[in-house]
Amino acid sequence: MADYDDDYDEDDEERGCGGKEPERSDSLRTFGAFVKALRQRAGFTQEAWAERSGYSLSTCAGVEQGRRFPPPLFIDRAERELDAGGALREAAKHLSRGNGIAAWFRQWAKMELTALSLYTYECRVVPGLLQTEAYTKTVMRQVPPIPAQEQFDERLALRLDRQELLHRKKPVMFSFIIEQALLERRTGGEDITKGQLDHLIACAELDNIELQIMPLVQPQHAGLDGPLRLLETPEHRWFGYSEGQQTGQLISEPEALSRLQMVYAKLRSQALTPADSLSLLKRMRGAL
Repeated sequence: MADYDDDYDEDDEERGCGGKEPERSDSLRTFGAFVKALRQRAGFTQEAWAERSGYSLSTCAGVEQGRRFPPPLFIDRAERELDAGGALREAAKHLSRGNGIAAWFRQWAKMELTALSLYTYECRVVPGLLQTEAYTKTVMRQVPPIPAQEQFDERLALRLDRQELLHRKKPVMFSFIIEQALLERRTGGEDITKGQLDHLIACAELDNIELQIMPLVQPQHAGLDGPLRLLETPEHRWFGYSEGQQTGQLISEPEALSRLQMVYAKLRSQALTPADSLSLLKRMRGAL
């Protein structure tokens, strides 16, 4: 049976606006306090630990204060450098982002951390996992209501933390299909578009990412019902996600999943090949 929650819209999570502001959960506070204790035991100041970990001071402080969800690589480095003896990895399995995100999305976010495969078709904005920081900031300021600065910073941090999935130690296999129109729109202006195209080109050349562009002219198009996502778990179970303006669904019912998988397979056949998509991105970048 498909799970449904109309209190949170993943469209808002992807665009960085609307929805409820993520709150600090008890598990994040406890995890952060544990990291702080280990850091102090190891004799690191926050500044020294930030340099040693490879993360910014704001990220390290945010994790310790329970305001930031720790990226997977942060957990691995803290486990090793702070001699946690496996405790941090175990504690991380029980983290939740708090009541500001609906229950079904907390489940999806946890599944992403261990997923074998993630498929995304997007027709509104560049997928959050592929956005540059400048593009993300622009998108977050486009759709009202504009968040307060503190909320803005929190949402930006969540988006950037989530991108750690692209470089996970055990790689996730990604498939992205995005509309050429999203890039032709030049959201944020020419400079931001240049940076976003450069980033997409770099991502498309990663071994674990297959990026396809749906061309502007495509008379046969299976994605007219809107964006969709599919996820494969380590147990080889599949889940889907679909959304509208104010609603979102986590989908687990076999018949509905079968339909989404057929739609995605059709989209793959209709989009440009990964090689042709990369060539198009490079031509678009050269034209700016």
